[in-house]
Amino acid sequence: MSWTVLYDEECGFCRWCVSALLAWDRRGALRPAEADRLLAGMPDAERFGSWHLVAPSGDVHSRGRAAAPLLRLLPGGSPAAALVARAPRLADRAYAMVVRNRRALGRLVSRRARAKADRRLAARA
Repeated sequence: MSWTVLYDEECGFCRWCVSALLAWDRRGALRPAEADRLLAGMPDAERFGSWHLVAPSGDVHSRGRAAAPLLRLLPGGSPAAALVARAPRLADRAYAMVVRNRRALGRLVSRRARAKADRRLAARA
């Protein structure tokens, strides 16, 4: 079964990041999707304020704390997952820093890279 990655589809940087994860995910463990149907019971501020990783069991991992389970799914990601799992508050703070700066980070992603990311997302959706 695949794990579902939920992200802000209106954010070019977010789409590019998820596309990079899908490229790394050679085993096909991840599936990108819209948050609306999977997280319908979650308050809007929480649902749209973060990316989320939904396990096949339905368990939801959010913000920086989703990094460890995500990394465990990716080839060669287990060592990084072990480090992130040891410092979940640090992972959340790092994620918050990225969120605060995602517009500036998004400007670093070329139009061509965003288009390639959109094609990859569409192919895996």
